[in-house]
This record gives sequence, C-alpha cells and structure tokens, in this order.
Amino acid sequence: MNTISEGLLALGSWEVALCMLLGLGLGLLVGAFPGVTATMAVALASGFTLTLDPVPGLCVLLTIYVAANFGDRIPAILINTPGTPASIATTLDGYPMAKKGQAGIALTLSAFASAAAILVSMVIFAVAAVPVATIARDYFRSPELFALVVFGLTVMIGISSKSVLKGVLAGLLGLLLGTVGLYSATGDQRFTFGIPQLAGDEGVPFIAVIIGLFGVAELFDQMLTHTKSTAKPVSALGRWWPNRKELRGSAKPFGIAAGVGSLTGLIPAAGGDIAGLIGWDRAKRASKTGDTYGKGNYEGVVASDTASSATLGGSLTTTMALGIPGDSVMAVMIGSMLVWGLNPGPGLFTSRPDLVVTMTAIMVLAVVLSLGASLLRLKGMVKLLDTPNHYLWPAILLFCMVGTYATTNSIFTVVVMLVAGVSGLLFKRLQVPAGPIVLGLLLGPIAEENLARTLVLQGGRSFFDVWSPVALGFLALAAASLLLPLLRRRSPVSTGAEAGASGGSDDDVSEDADDPARHDTRV
Repeated sequence: MNTISEGLLALGSWEVALCMLLGLGLGLLVGAFPGVTATMAVALASGFTLTLDPVPGLCVLLTIYVAANFGDRIPAILINTPGTPASIATTLDGYPMAKKGQAGIALTLSAFASAAAILVSMVIFAVAAVPVATIARDYFRSPELFALVVFGLTVMIGISSKSVLKGVLAGLLGLLLGTVGLYSATGDQRFTFGIPQLAGDEGVPFIAVIIGLFGVAELFDQMLTHTKSTAKPVSALGRWWPNRKELRGSAKPFGIAAGVGSLTGLIPAAGGDIAGLIGWDRAKRASKTGDTYGKGNYEGVVASDTASSATLGGSLTTTMALGIPGDSVMAVMIGSMLVWGLNPGPGLFTSRPDLVVTMTAIMVLAVVLSLGASLLRLKGMVKLLDTPNHYLWPAILLFCMVGTYATTNSIFTVVVMLVAGVSGLLFKRLQVPAGPIVLGLLLGPIAEENLARTLVLQGGRSFFDVWSPVALGFLALAAASLLLPLLRRRSPVSTGAEAGASGGSDDDVSEDADDPARHDTRV
C-alpha cells in the first residue's frame, strides 16, 4: 500500500498537472497533422523533458503517446489520411462514414473505443508486468538477458523491414554505434577518432540520433515528397452521439479487436498499425455485416481503433518488465529514462516500484483527459487540417535543434542530430528501417556486457551448464524471426498468393510506392 500511495502522491503537484496538459495538447495536435508521428513528437519532446525530473518528464512523454492515439483519428476520418501509422485501418471505414454524413458518429465511436481499449490494456499491464518482471529478475542471468536482447532486436528487424538483409544491416549499424565511447569493462576508448565529445560514457549521444532518425529525417522526407492531398476535409459532422443499437453493435468488434491488440502489443516492435489491420480483418470475418466493412460500417471503425489502441499496455509491459522496447515510441522512452538514471527492466520493479505505479496512473489520467478533449465539438477541427505544411516544417526543425542542444548544451550534439537526419533520409530512400538502428544503439551495450559475463561464466564449464534452455529458446526464436520471413517469401504458395493479391503486375507495386498517402504514414 505504501508503494501505491507514494506512486499516486507523486502526481499531486502543479508541475505534473501542467506537464500533462502540455502533453495532451501536443499529442492531439501531433495526431491531427498527417505525417507528424507520435514517435517523432516524443523524440522531439524528449530533448526538452531531460531537464525536468523523471515524473514530470514522463507525464509529457506518456501523455503525448496516449493523446496521439486520439488525435490521429481526426484526419483519418475527415480527409482519408492517417495522422499516424496506427490509424491506417481507421481510414477503411472512417472516411466512407464521413462521406455519408456520419463523421460525428465515427469520431465519437473512435474516441470511446480508443479510451476503453487503452484502459483494458493498462489492466493487462498492471496484472502482467510484475509477474513477468519477477520471473525475469529471479531466473534471468547474463546468458538469458543476452539472448532476450538478441531476440528483441531480431523481432524488430523481421517486422520493420521488407528486406531481412536491410534490417540486419540496420541492426548491425546500431550495434556498431553502441560500441563508440568508453568500454565499461576496461575503461578503454573505442572508435572515438580523437573526438573528445565521443570519449565519454555515453559515446554517441543517442537522444540526438533518435531525434535525427525519427524527427529530422521524417521532416526532410516530407519536404521532398509532399504532395497536396486531393481529399477535402468533410465539414458536415452530422449526428454526434451514437444510439443504443450502435453501442450494442460495437461490443462484439470491440471484444475481438481488444484481444488482438493486447496480444500484438506484447510482441516487440509490432505496433498499432499492424494490430489495427489484423483487428479489422478479424472483426470483419466474425461480423454478420462483414460485406459492408470498408464501405462505411461503424463496426470497422471500432475494431480498427480498438486493436491499435490496445497495444499500448502490452508495449509498456515488455518495455518496463523486460527492457525491450515494445514499439518505436517506447525505444525513445528508454533513451530518456536512461538519461534520468532509470533502467527499464526487471530491476526497475525492485528499485522504483512507486514509479511503475506513477506511470500507470499517468496513462489512465491521460486517457481520461484525451477522451474528454476528443468529445468536445471543436469548430476549428476541420480548419486545422487546412494548415499548410510549409508553416510547420521550419518550426519543427527549430524545435528539433533547440531540444537537442538542451540535452548537452553542445553544438556537437546538434551536428550529430543533423547527420543522423540526413542519414535517416538516405535510409528511407533505400528502405532501410530506423528502428533496428536505434534498438541496436540502446541495447547493444547491454548485450555486450551480458555476453562478456557469460563468457567469463563459461570458463572451463560445459556449454549446457551455462546456457540454459530458456536462453537457447530465445536464441532459437531469434533465428526463427529472421529465417521465417525468408522461407515464407520463397514458398510457392506465398509467392502465388502475393502475385494474385497484386494482380501479378509490377506496375501496381510502383504505383503503391509513389502514393503520397504512404509517405504520410511511415514511421
């Protein structure tokens, strides 16, 4: 009880309240502007929050994370453009509903579904996180921790890239960047090339790399590829509140999608975009009106938004209990927490159990605030979507530079951010994912340290005395996560199915790649 009371009392200050309101406003705005992703916003905000204490800083970052899941539904429904990748599936039924004069119903059901789904996922976090962390703390030694880090990295590689080779190269680049600086075991400098700023314990400033890869790179990409959307915002919202029939009809797709999203969220790197599409498809198959999905069925909106939002609790569970980022936003969160001296993983539940309670309370309060803000009939909501992007780009770049400078008060850090931004743009052109790079940079030192300890433990002992079945199981899963995509693509069945789905035409693929909407939804 003392832990719970301490965790809740930490939120009882004006500073925390102001930080939550700031995060709420930023999150809703981020979601409402297509192309400005939650990862980009959290990476940008992290540069400023590092000067705050951990609790106010977490209030800003977690509230942005939650609120973006509400704000991104607005452009998805009104202009058929996902505000963030998590709302891709929302466009399937949301925009057709808006064209039929049911935008208000779609927005309201989306808000209720998102709020309920996140709350369900937080129950899972509250129930599952402590047992998972306890098991990991009691039974995970250096071999198991090393294997777990390798598994988390390979899962992100397998999911985030169409090419396993490019994903592996991205992960290796991240691991290489993680070796720069002082080697903790010996105190030797590695790969600093005489640059004093790289000779510290941190080595490459990972906050600058994160802001560059997820913020500046996305900004540069939008500036080079932006095409004005031909879809005009739907100004007639129509009826706002759903009737009893619509509420009852939402129960079944909500239940199916909540289960899909909760399970998907527990898988490292499987974000809301994947969960939303899977949840929408599962609900369609189970619905009596499945043939109307994609044509403006409110059940489709409920299913997609429930599934994508339900991933938040699972993502938080893997991040806090195991130290493996559940998605790209959580990767940024880990970077910020490390700067604050907090190490996500099993030890966090022992050293700072009150902080886990505080984070849970922040997420719940953020859901309540985001739901209330989403249900307001904001007359300027449609006009907001007409804001030209070229007004946003200079402001975002300026905030990126100021936020990065604030982390170290060094111009060198800003230079690293700009280099990472240009490199990130090049990676986008080459379709090399940024996620494995960041994960390798963050988790590489942890993997190296635990591997060194494992080799010391090995000594003259037999292999199976050191490497337990759990560790070998994680390594086997890591290998499978890399090999299965390759085998699936070489399978004649999958090749034939992919050809049939695309109509067997290479033109379809190239047209898809040039679709402006795709540029707006990439992380």
